[in-house]
Amino acid sequence: MSGMHLAYDLSFTHTEGRWAAAGSWVGQDFPDVRMYMEVARTAERAGVDMLFFGDGSGVPSTWRGSIDPAVEWGIQWPRQDMSPVIAAMSTVTEHIGFGLTYSSTFTHPFSVARLLNSLDHVTGGRMAFNVVASSRGADAANYGSDHLIDHDLRYERMEEFIGVCRALWDSVAPDAIVRDRSTGRFADPAGVHPIDHDGRFFKVRGPLASVPSPQRHPVVVQAGNSPRGIAASASFADLVFGFGSSVAGQLRHRNALDAALTDAGRDPSGVGILWATQVIVGATDAEAAARRDSLLSFWNREAVGTFISHNAGYDFSTLPETFRLGELRDEIVAAQASPAGLVGSLVAEFGEHHTMDRDDFFEHGWRAATGLDHMLVGDAAGVADALQENFAATGGRGGYMLSSPLGMPTGFADLSELLVPELRARGALAPRYPGSTLRENLAV
Repeated sequence: MSGMHLAYDLSFTHTEGRWAAAGSWVGQDFPDVRMYMEVARTAERAGVDMLFFGDGSGVPSTWRGSIDPAVEWGIQWPRQDMSPVIAAMSTVTEHIGFGLTYSSTFTHPFSVARLLNSLDHVTGGRMAFNVVASSRGADAANYGSDHLIDHDLRYERMEEFIGVCRALWDSVAPDAIVRDRSTGRFADPAGVHPIDHDGRFFKVRGPLASVPSPQRHPVVVQAGNSPRGIAASASFADLVFGFGSSVAGQLRHRNALDAALTDAGRDPSGVGILWATQVIVGATDAEAAARRDSLLSFWNREAVGTFISHNAGYDFSTLPETFRLGELRDEIVAAQASPAGLVGSLVAEFGEHHTMDRDDFFEHGWRAATGLDHMLVGDAAGVADALQENFAATGGRGGYMLSSPLGMPTGFADLSELLVPELRARGALAPRYPGSTLRENLAV
């Protein structure tokens, strides 16, 4: 078993009421880049491997078919393109990596490959690309689509998308750049070639009109946890972003991924999973519990419904008083939404024939929205114990994508100043920045 890697998920530093929490965004308002620069410096001092930004390009509109609840309560919005913020953070750090998200469902691989190449240069080889398949109608509408394409087809498009990106990143060989000052000859044409890709979804001539970046290929991260999503992970991901509110759920994902990697001819030991985990750490257990309790009053039924409907791509306001979990899952699949997540975890826990009523479902939804279903709360020693125990139980490959429901930057400062030093003192973490690039530091 290797040491665990740690990333911070900075996707929601201001949504779901965080902006109003005590000590949050004091003197600054989202998206002030100075706040992110401060977090980056603190995280690097602690030796955190990566700062990660998820993304979505639409205002949530699934719940009741309206953007109004999301707008009113700040649920999963506002969102910015964080690529300029990453560039700024890189100027005040030297080692920590950065994860950036784009959707293969709506964006074009040439644009994304070019941007990631440029950011890899700016950061000195510290970029990761989190590729997602979009399951939200609000995003689709902003890219001119009236409906989502088939769930499995989205992953077929993703696989082709990554294939095009990689071909573009390889279309200019590093040794083709000669920069001969005596002759003025910049590059050898024999090392620069079109990719001439003509596939089902994309037609791209290439080459990429860029100099190869320090990593050439940014680290590729993928988070699909449906059977088709896991197959996509196995085909190309360097690192997987995983979910699971229980060890049993995490092991289902780990075992399915290992089987898919083996089928794809890849070594399962080389692909880690970063488990999404919310953490509230305090100087004492009581202090951490008080911080947790202070957050829960934010979540009314509208906020919960907006959150879980957006993340599933299915309007849960339409639920009948009672329903079978398997029937709900099948309806979600038929709507080309995401059958994983909350509903998938409930099916796994209770079985597809289990009958549930609305109130019970929304109680589970509340736990998912608040993060209580994947939250660790306690002092540094107690949280470190739980992480080490879970890491061993789930195979000891990868680590954790830590998020905080507390104010910004307080929650992440607590992680950097209390939890990470505790884990490092125990020898639980992977070596601190052993290489010059993110790929080397993550050993992928």
